[in-house]
Formats: sequence, structure tokens, C-alpha cells
Amino acid sequence: MNKLLIQKREEISETRVAKMVFPGTTNHYDTLFGGIALQWMDEVAYIAATRFSRKTMVTISTEQVDFKQPIPSGILVELIARVVHVGRTSLKVEVSIFLEQLDSDKRTKAVTGHFNFVAVDSNKKPTPIFDEDENA
Repeated sequence: MNKLLIQKREEISETRVAKMVFPGTTNHYDTLFGGIALQWMDEVAYIAATRFSRKTMVTISTEQVDFKQPIPSGILVELIARVVHVGRTSLKVEVSIFLEQLDSDKRTKAVTGHFNFVAVDSNKKPTPIFDEDENA
């Protein structure tokens, strides 16, 4: 595999999405519901995986997701997804959620997790991420 090609694709595939945590996404503690956080993380990971591969990608698993602190209602979050490992038909995306106070420059990492994807063909079978001519 061409390391320069992988590095270039990693750079262009980094994905950042900002969201507000509103009451409809919170639990009874007035913090972001964990399932919503996982959904947002999977979505941004999917975008990064697809931007990297330019193939049809599907989530095959998640790895450890660490919720380091609660995410309160009324806060801005930024989700950042980066491809961190590439195999023949699969890749791994790391996603972090950062908290940003609206009235300050304070920024804190609240959640980190890894999402694994596989490239699939029109028959939903695993297919190489790189075409033969890209491997040279």
C-alpha cells in the first residue's frame, strides 16, 4: 500500500461536526443521552470512513468508548473523526467529542471511541479499499 496515498487520504478525510446539546437529546440528569452520543459518533465516523475510501462503508463494530465526563444540556460539542488504521477491506476511525462553553474559550475532551468499518461491494461482500492501480 502506498503510504503517501494513505497519509493524504487521512488528511482529507478528517471530519469535524459541531452540534448543540438541546433538551430533546438529554436524559433525566439533563446530560446528553449516551445513545445519542454514540449515534452522533457513528455518523461522523461513517463520513470520515467514506471520505477516506470513496467506497460503500458499513460499521462492523465499535471498540471501547470512554465517557470521561457528562455532557450537559446547553453546551456546544465538536465531534472529530480521524482514520487511524487501514487494512485491506477495513479501517478504524477514532472519534472524540469535545465540549465548548459558549461564554469562554475552554475546551475539554469528554468522549473517545473507535469505530470499525468494512468496504462492501454491490453484493454487500467485503471489497478492497484500494483498487489495484492505487496499490502501486
